[in-house]
Amino acid sequence: MMEKQKLSLSVQYADSRLKDILPRWRLRRWVQSALEMPAQITLRFVDATEGQELNSTYRGKDYATNVLTFPYEDDFTPDGSQNTQQTAYADIVLCTDVLEKEAAEQEKTVIEHAAHLVVHGTLHAQGYDHIDNTEAEEMEALETKILGRLGFKDPYQVVD
Repeated sequence: MMEKQKLSLSVQYADSRLKDILPRWRLRRWVQSALEMPAQITLRFVDATEGQELNSTYRGKDYATNVLTFPYEDDFTPDGSQNTQQTAYADIVLCTDVLEKEAAEQEKTVIEHAAHLVVHGTLHAQGYDHIDNTEAEEMEALETKILGRLGFKDPYQVVD
């Protein structure tokens, strides 16, 4: 089991539809489970309009996506001071509309899919990526392991 890392977590419900089933304590548990270093993270739930605007502005893709991770520069903290510790600083944005739609399409509960997206975003906040096949395989294996420890099934298992 991984050592528990220091975590400062802020949760924002700009879109509050999932606030009751995704309370802060549950989100904190999921983020904590994926941490390999101390972290300061903000999770923000948004609707499709805000999700599309963020994806368009920062990634040049004109559609809402399920999760966006905005890590701060590795050498600096959010206030601009030097990051002397190995600490992850990031904003993670989850789009409620896309999350609900994908959960239904993948025949998962919203909680199962949200756990996956939170873990996925938290790994991105720590520098993991899936640009090439090797990185994708490493990240997917880690997500599957973390989610398994949380009691969730393999998120990449294809439903027949």
